[in-house]
Amino acid sequence: MAKVSVGLRGWRFEESEIFSEEGEFKPLDEIPEDARERLVRLVKLVEEPCDACYLVHGDEEIQQCRQAAIVYGEPGEEVLLCSQHEPDFLYWFREAGGRELAGDDIFADAFHEWFVDDGRAPEGYAGMEHVETDPDDLPSPPDASEIQRRLEEGFEGERINLREYGPQDDDSTPLEEGDLDDIDLDTDYPTK
Repeated sequence: MAKVSVGLRGWRFEESEIFSEEGEFKPLDEIPEDARERLVRLVKLVEEPCDACYLVHGDEEIQQCRQAAIVYGEPGEEVLLCSQHEPDFLYWFREAGGRELAGDDIFADAFHEWFVDDGRAPEGYAGMEHVETDPDDLPSPPDASEIQRRLEEGFEGERINLREYGPQDDDSTPLEEGDLDDIDLDTDYPTK
């Protein structure tokens, strides 16, 4: 089977991993983890504006932003683009050091900084050719509430008594009710 983009171009999925033989989306628990993570993220991204347009127009003129059509990067560190700004991203990725940051958690921020510093592709820089198919031929992905419901299906939380794991007195017995009352849980404790 072929690779396809769903919702936005860029992230490509192996058809057999996400679609059943009937052409419908498989249940989430039958989709490999990486593909499932991207599909769940796409539900949130599909109606977002182009990052570059947003950097130009901001919140005040958000209606001037074009809707994203392309996604690059990893979930959580993705760059959303319209067709007009895709060549700028590709130039940054191919010619201005972006490729070195692929998979890094500063990937999106680095592109945004480059773009804000007037980073642009030279006039006439070639974008990427995408093979367009009729989007009506693909099944609609489940809506966000359906995905959330599927993710929560079958999950049973487990209560853990932290007192059993905390510091113990000299007799090595678990702490009693009230022993941790002096701890301020709102305090910011140092981390590594």
